[in-house]
Amino acid sequence: MNDSSKLRMDSNTLEKNSPAISGDIIRTENLGKRVPTADGWLDILSSVDVSIKPGETLAVVGASGSGKSTLLGLLAGLDRSTEGKVWLADTCLTALDEDGRARLRALHVGFVFQSFQLLPHLTALENTMLPLELVGSAEARGRALDMLARVGLEHRVKHYPKQLSGGEQQRVALARAFVTEPRILFADEPTGNLDSKTGQTVIDLLFALNRERNTTLVLVTHDEALAARCGRTVRLEAGRVVDG
Repeated sequence: MNDSSKLRMDSNTLEKNSPAISGDIIRTENLGKRVPTADGWLDILSSVDVSIKPGETLAVVGASGSGKSTLLGLLAGLDRSTEGKVWLADTCLTALDEDGRARLRALHVGFVFQSFQLLPHLTALENTMLPLELVGSAEARGRALDMLARVGLEHRVKHYPKQLSGGEQQRVALARAFVTEPRILFADEPTGNLDSKTGQTVIDLLFALNRERNTTLVLVTHDEALAARCGRTVRLEAGRVVDG
């Protein structure tokens, strides 16, 4: 069985019988990330223990270079730790290979990035359909159209990213993130490339969608006012948790 077949089978199984999460939906144990430099090894994260309940909204804050985005990458299985463990949806991420982590993300996770990460050669509709098509959903087009309408872009479905404003691109990214009905949404500085008014609109929409779908939200931000909208905050300093 090839990887696409495995992914399609896993997705179909999830849609038919999605099991409840027992306890924390995300948990880390002594998590660390170390990288080599010209001056020796550099600890980006050290001894991070974090637990997140299903449906919780969590902000990760800290100064630039404190390890916020690195932590998000490890929690989502986009990167691998050099020590410790991560559990996501009752599965130990650190025990999986790259393909296994990708399958787990496809089943449970949505992403919103600062730089939107839309594919330039795909329309707004095609970008939104993509995660559903990757898991073989027969309802990709209809669900994508519904989500684009929910974010107010039903009139822009045939437009390419270069034809959309920054706020519109980020709303497409929100539609793409929520179209799979993920259990967990990771958002990394989602308003970093937007002006304050547009950013506020996008954030209001993100939290509204999150409430509607009872998604677990992990939000990386340097904006204390934005962090205050989350139910809990974890603060990092020099790669260590100092609060939360």
